[in-house]
Amino acid sequence: MTQRPVYLDHAATTPVRPEVLEAMLPYLREEAFGNPSSAHRFGRAARAGIEEAKRAVAEAVGVEPNQVVFTSGGTEADNLAVIGGALAARAAGKPFRVAVCATEHKAVLAAAHAVEHFGGEAIILPVDAQGVVDLAALDAALARGVAVVSVMWVNNEVGTIQPVAEVARRCRDAGVSFHSDAVQAFGKVPLALQDVRVTFLTLSGHKIGAPKGIGALIVRDRRAVEALIHGGGQQFGIRPGTENVPGIVALGRAASLAAAEQAAFATRTAARRDELELRLRDLFSDLVVNGGAGPRAPHVLNASFPGTDSEALLMHLDLAGIACSAGSACTTGSVEPSHVLTAMGVPHDLGIAALRFSFGRSSVAEDVAAVAEALPKIVAKVRKLSVVLHR
Repeated sequence: MTQRPVYLDHAATTPVRPEVLEAMLPYLREEAFGNPSSAHRFGRAARAGIEEAKRAVAEAVGVEPNQVVFTSGGTEADNLAVIGGALAARAAGKPFRVAVCATEHKAVLAAAHAVEHFGGEAIILPVDAQGVVDLAALDAALARGVAVVSVMWVNNEVGTIQPVAEVARRCRDAGVSFHSDAVQAFGKVPLALQDVRVTFLTLSGHKIGAPKGIGALIVRDRRAVEALIHGGGQQFGIRPGTENVPGIVALGRAASLAAAEQAAFATRTAARRDELELRLRDLFSDLVVNGGAGPRAPHVLNASFPGTDSEALLMHLDLAGIACSAGSACTTGSVEPSHVLTAMGVPHDLGIAALRFSFGRSSVAEDVAAVAEALPKIVAKVRKLSVVLHR
């Protein structure tokens, strides 16, 4: 066992920050527990918390407060943008067709396939070996006519930063709604929506120190989306229902902190990530860093250890007190390579041998040292077992 638990899975989820917990507690207690739709003082206190959180999120990403729509998380926001955007386009007589990147989070890919279920069409845009979207394929899709294009800002498995500004420009010129899942980008890379004309942007609270179960969709044009949930008139009718006030307040506080600390966070985590990558390259001459030659966010390292399988590596690392991931948290446990690595052209044997190490605010140099100390023995053990099993 290591001397202290090592958590290098911050891309999966992060601990709730003390400042965030403190901000949300009054909305769980008697001070401000009311229904924000109520007219009395308890309701007004809850409503004030929501409005302040809207302002905080809007300021953090450079939009207007009335463009912030709170959701239950990133998955709901992705579905609202892709399916709701496609439905709104169909209602306006536009093509009922969406184009999404092959390496998107499963929430976007599943939403695109749901459009097919509703009678539409989904175009899957290929990527290169570093995970960067094929812009020629995007142009071909735009020429055919699409309702929504979805290209994530930062990939959740390998950290690839997409050319979002260029994708946004091409979509704008074609008169097409553009959605970007920025769940892994917010707080890690600069997000300035004043300069990038996305129609929809997805955010998630639990990736930046807020609780699970709260997220937001930035909606720059309300006419471009149709509600998927129907009920009261909350949130302009785009996402009705009594709001999760404590979660919303938590997201507002976490968003402010993430935006203020982004540059320092990027510098610190990139140093840790690069240090681990260098040490692993020294330890393993055959190490393959997936997406390592492309533009990457500072907090993610995805590496393959030939002759192993990631599930066995994860089990032994966990026993050693080290937590990381085999890829997306939503696909961990699968015996197949992640769809992201497959789309990038990573061979099957390397795809099933990939680990994702993701860094956060609490990551320190000792974490890197612990991984570097533990991995050689673990990899040797797993390789030996693999040889025995495949005789």
